[in-house]
Amino acid sequence: MIQDEDNKKPKTEHHLGCELSAISADELRHRISLLRGEILRIEAEIERKEASRKAADNLFGPKV
Repeated sequence: MIQDEDNKKPKTEHHLGCELSAISADELRHRISLLRGEILRIEAEIERKEASRKAADNLFGPKV
């Protein structure tokens, strides 16, 4: 029964605003872990973009 095995696997995505009442505490913890990792990834990208912008501003001057 492949379908039964697929139903037991935790979902690896979370949709903002989704209903949480039917989700187990372990699954919610898993989603929190995934979301924290995503926050760190986004923050790293923000830092990279700001460093690139700062380097460009230093070279060419700030945008007016």
